[in-house]
Amino acid sequence: MSDIVSPLFQFHKLNEDGIKNAQLIAESFDSMLCYLSKICPDGREFSITKTKLEEACFFAKKAMAMRPENQA
Repeated sequence: MSDIVSPLFQFHKLNEDGIKNAQLIAESFDSMLCYLSKICPDGREFSITKTKLEEACFFAKKAMAMRPENQA
C-alpha cells in the first residue's frame, strides 16, 4: 500500500487559527439555517436546502483547512 494519499482524501490538522475559522464557518452556516427556518416551511425543498447547507459548510471548512496558515 502506498504511503502517498491522493489530495482528495488527505486531511489537515488545524492550528488555533484554523480551529477558530472552522468555528466561524459553522456559526455562519448556523445563522443562515436559523434565518431560513423562520421563513421557509418544512418540506422537501427545505430538507434539500439543509442538506446543501451541510455540504457547503463541509467544503468551506475543507477549503479553509487547505491553507497552510490554518494548519498545525
